[in-house]
Amino acid sequence: MQETRSTVLVLTALPLEYTAVRAHVEEREELVHRDGTRVEKGRLPGASWHVALAELGMGAERAAALTTQLITWLRPEAVFFVGVAGSLKEDVGIGDVVVGTKVYEIHGGKQTPEGFLVRPNALPGSHALEQAARSAVRDMPDVRAHFLPIATGDVVLADAESEIARHLRRNYNDAGAIEMEGSGALQAAHLNGQVNALVIRGISDRADAGKHKADASGSQKHAAEQAASVTVAVLHKHRPREGSSDSEERPHRHGDGGATYGGDHIDFRGGTFHGPVTGKQSGGQR
Repeated sequence: MQETRSTVLVLTALPLEYTAVRAHVEEREELVHRDGTRVEKGRLPGASWHVALAELGMGAERAAALTTQLITWLRPEAVFFVGVAGSLKEDVGIGDVVVGTKVYEIHGGKQTPEGFLVRPNALPGSHALEQAARSAVRDMPDVRAHFLPIATGDVVLADAESEIARHLRRNYNDAGAIEMEGSGALQAAHLNGQVNALVIRGISDRADAGKHKADASGSQKHAAEQAASVTVAVLHKHRPREGSSDSEERPHRHGDGGATYGGDHIDFRGGTFHGPVTGKQSGGQR
């Protein structure tokens, strides 16, 4: 019987985050979207998943647009955004992992003569994936995990006394970490077929003036590896939906020219074919 696996989409912003996840994925092949976006798709040993891994770059708007593109193309069952973040709480230390119970978009609001009125927008992480994460980290003694909201903002926070830091303490004081892409990925997952999604971040700094020193010490690499390890553990716990697999729709490999294959036909929609075509009629006639 042919093995079938469902696809999970794992997204990162930075090269070191991508490398940390990639180390867990075997038998990789590169796939290229017709608009140029590239993923590596491979097998996660011991789990019922194919992992499609993409490095998107920084920023929530970019993450939202490219996550939408990848969901439409690859039809994943789940989406993870994985990488590093700054801590917003004293008890969330460097090397810890924050699993986002929800993600805040921190810049929404209205500026009035009386001041800035916050209009919070919170996007929940997948309940099923969060539960799998809670179960997974119980068996990971080398990981200190926190299940907390995560703040997404178009800012690298390196000053704990800045106005944006005060804004976070006033309005999003339950957030455990700050990063730049999570809300975009979760919004795309929510709007594109209610795909399960979760943000998992390793803490690389304390979002204060010591950020540069922490980064120079190698904290980003360690934090990325911790986040990747938790993500892999979640995928060993969380099972694909019954009957789901990659067999229904297959994106083209690099060099295929846009063709997809299935049964006794070749579908060239999205690609261009140059050359003769030999067909056959239905009903067994030739």
